[in-house]
This record gives sequence, C-alpha cells and structure tokens, in this order.
Amino acid sequence: MPAAELANFHVVLDTNQGEMEVEFWPEVAPNHVRNFLDLAYNGFYDKKTFHRVIPGFMIQGGCPQGSGMGDGPRRLKAEFNSRKHVKGVLSMARSSNPDSASCQFFVMHAASPHLDGQYSGFGKLVRGEQTLDKIAGTRTGGNDKPVSTQMINKMQVVRVPAAKA
Repeated sequence: MPAAELANFHVVLDTNQGEMEVEFWPEVAPNHVRNFLDLAYNGFYDKKTFHRVIPGFMIQGGCPQGSGMGDGPRRLKAEFNSRKHVKGVLSMARSSNPDSASCQFFVMHAASPHLDGQYSGFGKLVRGEQTLDKIAGTRTGGNDKPVSTQMINKMQVVRVPAAKA
C-alpha cells in the first residue's frame, strides 16, 4: 500500500481502562506505520499488556512475552524524524541498536525531548487521553511493571472518512 494511503487508517486500542484511537504519520515513518497496521489487523496485539508504565513519561506495550524481551515477525530500520515526543505520541521501542524496533511500542504520557530524533515516532492519539492517564497512573512494582494487569483487549483497524473539500 502506498504511504499516502496509510493515512486513511486509524487504530482503536480497546483496553481494560477504556479506548484510545491513534492516527498515523506515514509521511515520516511509512514502514513503522505499515508494520503497526499489519500487526494490529492480524490480531498480534490482542490480549497483550502494557508491561512498562512510567507516569510522566510513557506506557509501553506490545511484547508477546509481556516482559519487554519479545519480538514480532520483523525488524524495522529506524525512521527517525523531526516529530516531537510529546504527550500522546506513538513511537516504537527498540534496543540500543537503532534498527531493532519490532512490535513493542509506547505512548508518551508527557513531553520527553531526549527521545526526539532517537526513536521513530509514527503517530499520535486523537482520542483517549483519559485512558492513557488511567494506565499511566496505575501502581507499579519492579521494572515499572503494573501491579494490576493493563490489558490491550483488542486493536481494530478502521478506515477514516475522507475529508470533505
């Protein structure tokens, strides 16, 4: 699918704390958008958790093991861009290798300029900030793991209506 077409889709994350909806930035990170849409469409993220939660920073999910150590079916080359890591931005987690992003993602809970240009931001919340706040505000234990499960019940890919001229 051409990059321009990718902007016609959003993903709704149905979590045990409510819904969040994200739009995408294929103009700056087309391969990250394609990967996320593919994984969401095929049910990869269903019943996965937010395994790392740091209020005032971000919530991280998408690990198939729930530990932060699992990978998805592919690795992505970095698509660093000029978009700022501010509250609501969707970005890909990775190891120290810039080209190691796979399936784990994070949603910013606050601005974190030290991530700008170092991680591939590829979208942002268009609704569900209250859900983000609920997940970010959950009590955590070791390794910033929530004490109570913060679950992604299902992700749904939705086509957005074309803007009327």
